[in-house]
This record gives sequence, structure tokens and C-alpha cells, in this order.
Amino acid sequence: MPKVLGISGFYHDSAAALVDGENILAAAQEERFTRKKHDPQFPTNAIEFCLESQGLKVTDLDAVVFYDKPFLTFERLLETYLSYVPVGFPSFIKAMPVWIQEKLFLKSVIKKKLAKHSNLKTSELPELLFNEHHRSHAASTFFTSPYEKSAVLCLDGVGEWATTSAWLGEGNQLKDLWQINFPHSLGLLYSAFTYYCGFKVNSGEYKLMGLAPYGNPKYVDTIKENLIDIKDDGSFRLNLSFFNFMVGLRMTSKKFHKLFNREPRPAESQVTQFDMDLAASIQVVTEEIVIKLARTITKETGTKNLCLAGGVALNCVANGKLLKEDFLDGLYIQPAAGDAGGALGAALSYVYEYKKIPRTLKTPDNMKGAYLGPAFKSEDVEHFLKTTPAKYHHIGEDICKETAKHLASEKVVGWFQGAMEFGPRALGNRSILGDPRSSEMQKTMNLKIKYRESFRPFAPSILKEKTSEFFDLKDESPYMLLVAPVAESKRESLPDNYDELFGLEKLNTKRSQIPAITHVDFSARVQSVSKDTNPRYYELISEFNAITGCPLVVNTSFNVRGEPIVCTPEDAYRCFLATEMDTLVLGDYLLKKEEQSQEEIDKAKKRKFALD
Repeated sequence: MPKVLGISGFYHDSAAALVDGENILAAAQEERFTRKKHDPQFPTNAIEFCLESQGLKVTDLDAVVFYDKPFLTFERLLETYLSYVPVGFPSFIKAMPVWIQEKLFLKSVIKKKLAKHSNLKTSELPELLFNEHHRSHAASTFFTSPYEKSAVLCLDGVGEWATTSAWLGEGNQLKDLWQINFPHSLGLLYSAFTYYCGFKVNSGEYKLMGLAPYGNPKYVDTIKENLIDIKDDGSFRLNLSFFNFMVGLRMTSKKFHKLFNREPRPAESQVTQFDMDLAASIQVVTEEIVIKLARTITKETGTKNLCLAGGVALNCVANGKLLKEDFLDGLYIQPAAGDAGGALGAALSYVYEYKKIPRTLKTPDNMKGAYLGPAFKSEDVEHFLKTTPAKYHHIGEDICKETAKHLASEKVVGWFQGAMEFGPRALGNRSILGDPRSSEMQKTMNLKIKYRESFRPFAPSILKEKTSEFFDLKDESPYMLLVAPVAESKRESLPDNYDELFGLEKLNTKRSQIPAITHVDFSARVQSVSKDTNPRYYELISEFNAITGCPLVVNTSFNVRGEPIVCTPEDAYRCFLATEMDTLVLGDYLLKKEEQSQEEIDKAKKRKFALD
């Protein structure tokens, strides 16, 4: 079987993935090693991890595949700038030196970096190939899905030219059906509102999604009448006069600002009801387009299975709405749906489409729970702890039972176990956990642990077999990519004036028996935990359930705002000290905050990250 390294990079979320035929061996984002969120640089550290984890060298590979075709991207940039002369000249001047010096000659850049890393001559390297961006996305989702045949829909900001693409996946092949090209992009439309509401593009889109339930979608007609023309089949065109992303250094134009009668919200300023209403409105428009496109592509392909990838596929609210549509029997979403997952797709595309290796279906999928990153043995953790002034306890096989007691007493726990997750979600191996029954847990974790905006919701991790008891969700949701309503039986009666409360005031109202994970619209981003996929995390939640009668915990990523998810025991220890976290669990070892050195805590708190 061919051993293939897929890589993505030079835009955002650089990553590497290693496959041996259809077996995914390892995958990780570069940011986890460099500690720079969304790091776009060549994924040197991620490549090193992938190879070393399997005892391989570059010369053992059959091929290296890049997830994108830079010449096509350069063609798009050049044509766009020429179309908007002279308006686009400033951004042309800014972009071209980078392209001429590096990106235009990416083949030689990649070869030089691989050769330097491996101490080889470029002539000794394996074959280097380039896959198209959206094909990499499509491959990442279909070839890891449990379907023999499926429609595939990819939605993002932009690849080389495509912003939306439709495919038919069957066996070990992908057939491209049609695409919508730049500058008409649902991803960029959503990012424009992300920018306008004061959040960072390519980083803050999930904040906009989390803000939406606080607002009323009163601007839906304004958006559809002015900014985007949506056809019945889901195809769309933007009114480009309202945007500036084609040639400028901002997402929106003065005409956009005039339409909504305000300049973009300054970053970190007060979020207003207006921002909440805009977020609610663009979310509704996004859901309409996604559902219409999905209906069209499944009808065209004659299949009721659908696979999703691309950054827009991380919109778990839209995914939850899509799941309820009767034209679908199966929905699969690549857990690393963004550009990081493109590295995996590029490698799998080589295996199946280029080498035509037969494909074996795996249930529930071929992603191994997304636990594909670095793992640390108990002796590694012990060795690290002995190099620090940390006070720690070796608990051993009772670690889940002891941790559950801490959670049941409303302590916030940093939980570090097994292999790191691939993709943007912490799925129980690099997680901060809490008691979902606590009315104060959401505020505590947002403000004292994550140091982030108070409106941000948290997700529940629930024992798989208990999911339908607490949520209106009959399907599995192993990757935290589906939002579902909290079950009626678990909700609390609301005050008569609840709907009249100002957005954030709704946070102070207890809405369910599990208030820490119940959003203001009674929704939750669910992770169903399987004993087969993550036995230790399953055991922990089971122990918590035995103590409390509650089969779920609050799960958020193990990091503070602006920092990537922790990778190593050292990262976890430093994050534990720098926050108000009560307990840290590293494998079989448990640390209590009150036992730690104040000097070490003060030192850790001096470390700062750029805000996301």
C-alpha cells in the first residue's frame, strides 16, 4: 500500500497527514506545535510528528501531495486585480511580493523545506504532486465516510477559483459535477458579517454563530434584497458593490456600512443587540442556502447520503437543521472540515483516485474518532512532572472515579489523555470539563478559565446511548458538529418576559436541568461519546453519571482565548497554572491548584496570546 504524506499550508491552518493505503496513521495542525493559532507556515513540526510517530523517514514515502494548486490561485488573483484596476492596486502591491518570492514557486519551496528537514538532496525526495483545493476537501469527507455512494458538497471562502462545489462520490472515485466560482462565496459572505460585527475573519466565524441565538433575524430580507440573489436550487450571486474583499484590505464596502447605517464594530468593544440581530439574520440566510444546495445535489445524484467539507461545514447550527430534512438518510461531516483537513484529503485522493486502491467501508467512519495527533505515555508524563515544582498525585486506574468526584463538586478540570484530536474541536482528550448542572459554570468557564466573551456557549459530551434522552437528536454526533434542541423534558419554565429580555440578560435565566450547556435558544452543540472510540472519556462520564445521575459533562477545548489547543503535558500544565482551573489530570496523574506554587502560577500568568 502506498505511504503518502498530505500537507496544507501558506494560507491558514497548516497541517500534515500520513496515510498507508486507506489506513490513516497520523494527522495534526502546525499550530499545536508552534503555539501560533491558525499558523499558516510550512508544517515542519506536523510533518515531523507524522513520520516519527510511525518510525518513518521521508524516503519511505511513495508521494507527498499538496492540497492546493498555487498557479490556479495566482491566476485568480491576477485576473481579479486586473478586473478592478486601479481600485485593487494597493492590495496588488501588498500581495505580489509574497507570491513572486514564495508562493508562485511553491513546488521548489516545498522540496527545499522537505530536503532540509530530512538532510537530503531534492533529487532524493519522493514524488511531489498537487491536488485541487476543493477536490482535497471532497476527498477528505467522502473517503472517510461510511458511504459507498454519496453526494458531496464543499463550501468555503475560496479555493483556487471554487467557493462551492458539488461532487458524486462512488467507490474510490469522485466525479466533479459543478461549482460556483469566486467572488461569489457563501463563506466570504459569512466572513463579511464576521468582520462587520467586530470579529476576526478566518477565526471568529464561530463567535458569530454563537451570537446568533441572542438576536432576532430581522435583517434577512435586507440581506436577500441587497447583498445576495438566491435561486431555488441554492445557487447564488453576491452584489459585489457591497463588498471589498475582491481587491481591498477590508471585507465590506462603504455601501455595506451605509445599508446598515453603521461602521464595523471595533474589535473588543461592547456587543450590541444590533450585532446579535445581524448574526441571527446571516445565520438564517446561510441555513437556507445550505439546505437548498443539499436538496439540489442529492436530487441530481439520486442518493440520500450527503458528505460535507470546507469551512462552512463547521457551521454546526446549519448542520443540525440539515439533519432534520426528509430528503436525507445519511449526513457525514469531516471533523477537520477546514484547510487542515485538506492535507488528509490530498493524501487520500492520491491513494484512491490516482493509485486506484480499492476502498473498504468502515463504520462509523475512517477517522478513528479524529484522535490522530501526538500521544504521551504515563512515563512521559511522570518524567515531565519531575522536571517541574508541581505537586501531583499518581491515582492510577481510579483516575476516572477520582476526577468525577471533582467534577461533581463543581470544580473545573483540565483533562489531558491519549492522542490529540485532529481538527478544531476538543473531543475529550484535550478538554476542559465542568458540571453541566451548575448555573454558574458557563460564566465561570468563559470569564475565569477561557478569558473570552461571556456570550459564548459550551458543548456537552454525553454517553452515546443517553443522547436522545437529553437532546432531540437520533443520530450520533461524535465530532461535535451538530446542534440539537435540549429535550422538552429537561427544560425549565421560563419567566413571562423571557423573549423581551436584552440578548445577554437571557444568560441569567435558568433554562434547563443542564443550564451550563443550554444556549439561550435551548440548543446545544452535542458530542456523543462512544465506549469503542474513547473508552477512558466514556468511563469518566459514566463515573460522573453514577455520582450525579447526569450522563454528560461540559466540554470545551483545553486552551485560553488566542491560544491553540494544548498539545503536550507542558502546554497543559502551563494553561492550568495561568487560569482559575481547579484540577489538572494528565493521564493517571492529578494536580490540585491549591497545592501549586504561587510563584509558578504568577510566572505562567505572564504569558499572553494575541486575541482571536
